[in-house]
Amino acid sequence: MNNSVFLITPPFTQLNTPYPATAYLKGFLNTKGIPSFQADLGIEVTLALFSKQGLQDLFAYIRTDMPEEISENAARILALQEDYINTIDGVIAFLQGRNPTLAHLISKRDFLPEASRFSQLDDLHWAFGSMGTQDRAKHLATMYLEDLSDLIMECVDPHFGFSRYAEKLSRSANSFDELYDALHEGYTYIDDILTTILAARMESLQPALVAISVPFPGNLYAAFRCGQWVKKHYPHVKIAMGGGFPNTELRSLADPRVFEFVDFITLDDGEAPIENLIHFINGTKTAEELKRTFLVEKGELRYVSNPSCRDYKQSQTGTPDYSDLLLDRYISAIEVVNPMHSLWSDGRWNKLTMAHGCYWGKCTFCDISLDYIKIYEPVAAALLCDRMETIIAQTGQNGFHFVDEAAPPALMRALALEIIRRKLTVSWWTNIRFEKSFTRDLCLLLKASGCIAVSGGLEVASDRLLGLIQKGITVAQVARVNRHFTEAGIMVHAYLMYGFPTQTAQETIDSLEMVRQMFAAGILQSAFWHQFTMTAHSPVGLEPAKFGVEKESDVNGAFANNDIQHIDPTGADHESFSYGLKKSLLNYMHGACLDYPLSKWFDFKVPKTSVHPDFITNALSEEETGTVKPTSKVVYLGRQPSMEIITKSKKGSSWEMASFTFQNKKEKLSISVAPEQGRWLADMLQHLAVQHPKTYTLQEVKDNYEAAGLEDFELFWDNKPVNTLYKSGLLKL
Repeated sequence: MNNSVFLITPPFTQLNTPYPATAYLKGFLNTKGIPSFQADLGIEVTLALFSKQGLQDLFAYIRTDMPEEISENAARILALQEDYINTIDGVIAFLQGRNPTLAHLISKRDFLPEASRFSQLDDLHWAFGSMGTQDRAKHLATMYLEDLSDLIMECVDPHFGFSRYAEKLSRSANSFDELYDALHEGYTYIDDILTTILAARMESLQPALVAISVPFPGNLYAAFRCGQWVKKHYPHVKIAMGGGFPNTELRSLADPRVFEFVDFITLDDGEAPIENLIHFINGTKTAEELKRTFLVEKGELRYVSNPSCRDYKQSQTGTPDYSDLLLDRYISAIEVVNPMHSLWSDGRWNKLTMAHGCYWGKCTFCDISLDYIKIYEPVAAALLCDRMETIIAQTGQNGFHFVDEAAPPALMRALALEIIRRKLTVSWWTNIRFEKSFTRDLCLLLKASGCIAVSGGLEVASDRLLGLIQKGITVAQVARVNRHFTEAGIMVHAYLMYGFPTQTAQETIDSLEMVRQMFAAGILQSAFWHQFTMTAHSPVGLEPAKFGVEKESDVNGAFANNDIQHIDPTGADHESFSYGLKKSLLNYMHGACLDYPLSKWFDFKVPKTSVHPDFITNALSEEETGTVKPTSKVVYLGRQPSMEIITKSKKGSSWEMASFTFQNKKEKLSISVAPEQGRWLADMLQHLAVQHPKTYTLQEVKDNYEAAGLEDFELFWDNKPVNTLYKSGLLKL
């Protein structure tokens, strides 16, 4: 019996790395012995379009179906079409990492044809410096592709976009009407490329089930187009849809027309639902046994969720499997000069999750009522490392992006120790809460394990609004945590929010001032402003009156329901601040205009900031609250030192000292202590080594010291010689 599954990510998500949902599901299906094949149709369509043959076909198509009027920019690109056709394969190979020396030609600005996108370029020396040839060339090559994208949007397909396709048709689409009408029009040029690739895959695979992952609104149209094509040409094959968009937007789905394109829509974690669907298709389970699944039976739309069917624990879901995907053909682009966005889009990252859900789960703007956030379940550090080693062996890539809602500090500590114990060479980054658990020593440990960056929500940098958000942090605390990360050599990116309910113009300006001071203090390297959106499954969306705002309408559409239009009677005109906030931030990220008055960024009158000009500096100078707890773990990451007993003399008297020499990657350090303490320390450092099977607490270290007959532990441990060891890898965690 054929029970194979074809897992699809439709166009378009990221160009540099596959969206991980299908890899997660394939890894799970492997544990059940269910055969599957996965494809990222986004990268496949992109590579077909942006190739020498693809551009020849594109320009020929435009010539035969030229719009009556085209812009000066489109006319310029068409005039330079031979230059585009002759350079495209080299550019794509360069962006795939297969032709790095082309960077020198691209950076000279006389190799690539240039259209309107190049007039928007940031000052390249300011952005990338004199040493950033590769990054400079990637940015220029990205602008070159964006120019071609503009041509496609104007002359071929207005819905085209590199990381989204027909997004406007699906964003806040309370009604299915517009999408339904578009899907009944003729195929677009992009549709033809997509369905040609899909047809070849279906012919070779002949699956029983096509499972389409729709993480974002920009995937939805193409997902339905894929489903529509399969239904027409393979009517016996069943089609399921799941992913982030259905999970948030389609929970109240009531329009049966959707099921002209798919047979099932599943919600939340996909493992149990897809396993049950396969059994249902094969006739070994009934419809009543399905899990969190919409379907149409006897002309009636139903939602079925068998309560006796439990979800799988994270330890049971298997290791994500990236086989089948074209891992060496993804494209690294640098669209905007933002350190974190560059990290996001440049290079291929293996995606993993440390913990299902969010350990905090209180932020009032977040969809904390949904299971994917509400149900928190961490993965053991040893199992995470097992999965990392498996994925490295499979993909040949040792970069990891942990896609957690907020990675738990205790698990990050355990994972870092496990990585170091296994001597894994990895680079990794993740999303966090800026909480006080991130001490100087924990940040140093994370850096030693390969952590290169963290991103976290500072949101509105106002303690009043952070309280309303229930973020559980203060601005001063964020500043101190950011310093710990920065001093450890880990880049910090802050998500910033404006327009939270009841936020005043004064609070918006004060928030900007806090951000300015953090950049001026050198403790923040990257940030991005987002305007607040009320969502249906967040505390604000569920109880708007509690936050001083009103819904514009209580009517639920028959299709998507998540983003809610709202009225904020007491807040500022939030939209008007957008341009000034983003322009100032672009400058701050490059160390520019930090001394400008805040009013210079806005073309309307704004209040003066009420924040003290040294607020962040003062917060950083405050003593860290609390002492090191006796239960703190003590770990030594450095090399074991050499020790010798030496005799010192002064004014006719002599005494012995234990002299230690520590060699670390950057310098040599020496300390001297009394011989009896030295012998104890030499032994204890071996027990504190990260490779040692037992991890000692500070209290256990003290007990061991005193059991050796030594006195005044605190005086010895907190004195200069031991404090010097912090430069050589001694950490209190």
